[in-house]
Amino acid sequence: MKHHSRCLSLLIYVLLIVLAVLCIVPLYITFINSTHTNIEITRDFNLLPGNNLIANLTEVFSKMDVVQGFINSLKVSIPSVIVSLYFGSLTAFGFSKYAFKGRDTLFTFMLVTMMIPLQLGLIGYYYLHNFLGLLDTYIPIIIPWIAHPATVFFMKMYIDSAIPDALLESARIDGAKEFYSFNMIILPLLTPALATLAIFNFVGSWNSYIMPLTILFSKEKYTLPLLISMLKGVYQNNYGAIYLGISISIIPIIIVYSFFSTKIIGGLSMGAIKG
Repeated sequence: MKHHSRCLSLLIYVLLIVLAVLCIVPLYITFINSTHTNIEITRDFNLLPGNNLIANLTEVFSKMDVVQGFINSLKVSIPSVIVSLYFGSLTAFGFSKYAFKGRDTLFTFMLVTMMIPLQLGLIGYYYLHNFLGLLDTYIPIIIPWIAHPATVFFMKMYIDSAIPDALLESARIDGAKEFYSFNMIILPLLTPALATLAIFNFVGSWNSYIMPLTILFSKEKYTLPLLISMLKGVYQNNYGAIYLGISISIIPIIIVYSFFSTKIIGGLSMGAIKG
């Protein structure tokens, strides 16, 4: 029995190592190719850094305003994450802890909307904001993240399993109002789930391409993915510069993941200690 357990543990570790390698290798190749020339990239499978980094940097910074692209992407991503986490949690809290007529039907309808591709509603969304005079602004890009269906679904499942009804009842007995209970009692307990969703929602917002491409017209308002797409030439592509642009855009994602992953571990550890 003990031998069987060891073999199973070894198999799990091997599987995890293989999955980690599969995740890391594409990222590593992206960074490596950003230091090579077109010929080297198309001719060889490069595993070691090249000598063309400076030339690729010059190409990137000559064709796109990297700093402005960073700022524009942050203007979109940070508000998107904030509104998605707060209003998504608030909506999920309502679905989880309040019994009202049509709750299950409404929740099912919300889940169905997750299966509808964004592209199907893009034309109507464009005309709506054209009518409202909000085109070429960041508002139409941020609004869809408010009570995002995937965020609501994830948070509802977490609240159902982690937040007991007795906690809310105790707050009501003590005279706490509903919003006060949510903001001061419930929300801090959702830290692990919020940190997890912060990573996914930031990545989704940061890498968003179709929506900004449809809504934004002014080049000075372009987000980083739009600016990177401008590195593609008409007759020839500088793949090294494109890889470098992608590598630059990945850096904030790595930083956000590194920061919020500690919040996930810390929140889970705190919950385990309290339990």
